[in-house]
Amino acid sequence: MTTNRAFLIRGALAGAGALLAAFSSLAVAELGAALTRPGASPVVVVGGASIDLTPAPLKDWAVRNFGTNDKLVLQAGILTVLALCAVALGLLALRHRRAGALGVLAFGVIGALAALRRPDSASWTDVLPSAVGALAGAAVLYVLSGRLTGPGNGVAPHGPDDWDRRGFLIAASAAAAASAGAGALGRGLTAARTGDAAGARAAVTLPAPGSPAPAITSRTALRLPGMLPFTTPNKDFYRVDTALVVPEIDATAWRLEIHGTGVTRPLTLTFQDLLEGELIERDITLTCVSNEVGGPYAGTARWIGVRLADLLRQAGIRPPSRGGPADQLVARSVDGMTLGTPVEDVMDGRDAMLAIGMNGEPLPFDHGFPVRMVVPGLYGYVSACKWIEDIELTTFDADDPYWVKRKWARKAPVKTQSRIDTPGPSHARHPAPS
Repeated sequence: MTTNRAFLIRGALAGAGALLAAFSSLAVAELGAALTRPGASPVVVVGGASIDLTPAPLKDWAVRNFGTNDKLVLQAGILTVLALCAVALGLLALRHRRAGALGVLAFGVIGALAALRRPDSASWTDVLPSAVGALAGAAVLYVLSGRLTGPGNGVAPHGPDDWDRRGFLIAASAAAAASAGAGALGRGLTAARTGDAAGARAAVTLPAPGSPAPAITSRTALRLPGMLPFTTPNKDFYRVDTALVVPEIDATAWRLEIHGTGVTRPLTLTFQDLLEGELIERDITLTCVSNEVGGPYAGTARWIGVRLADLLRQAGIRPPSRGGPADQLVARSVDGMTLGTPVEDVMDGRDAMLAIGMNGEPLPFDHGFPVRMVVPGLYGYVSACKWIEDIELTTFDADDPYWVKRKWARKAPVKTQSRIDTPGPSHARHPAPS
């Protein structure tokens, strides 16, 4: 075998070995995330950090061009960059074995730092998936590159055939099998946890609302070819958020805290408390601020929930117009998202609610199960908090939520739009002949 051909083969194997090391790193990290918290997965935390650092105009562009696939595109981009970097580290390891392994560890540090900076970070244990995954990937790359470089540390083989073919194949096969096993175990543990949440949702029976919505008349729900239905089916309802992994929460363990400025009676609510509360049912249209005129990011659903104003009054809250000290309600999601809503808008008589049902069934996971906020007349980024777990009463001067920190408006009333689903032919009018 010629020297050049041997180096080309080792280079190709080095790239393949590096990709295997990256796969091993991700598989072990996913297992670690399944054992600690799925939201601590390296792809999730790095993707979340990428979303946080992305300029708002670029986010709008992604929503307009990729729609609900924007997160899939981001994850694919992260994995592509990781694969390219892995190949580069594999080629580096042919000459500098330790440097290649240290490069893999550096990615673990990036993942750990991203985990610590996430707003939903539970504790220092969130760094473990990235750290353990990086150690596994570094070990795999170090071992495989050692089989390609021959004796010594990062030293090229003495001759074109002076490398351990059999050892490389054995080590690569063992790493692939172990990684596949770790990945399968991680997916199994995550599926078991998801099954608990899905079972809790399936067990929910929505009570009949005390204040039902009026029937939709035939004049409202016109049946014309090409015209969208008045009520948007759950499967077609738009989804725009920053969650790379949809939170799947066991409703029986869910709690909501209401506290903060002006709260004289802090509340802790369970899902059962809401089921047993005074439920209302309303047809409410939601829209994303990124929706262009005639765009797809608007939908109407029949929501069931508890009036948010009633809960705030139970907590002792008065609106600013009646001397209340808090003018902003900050809602927090389990994934760390924060949305700020004017207290006055919630308590001015509109049907703002904590929704538990959507179009006759419990909220889908994609749309906030077990509980979400719905506030008519406001864009979603200041009102429609999904997977809500905390409500803090505060002021606009004291707290800037997620989007306001990115220079979005604090108050965002919906601007009226209209569209024509089924345009008819245009007939020009001509004057009658004289």
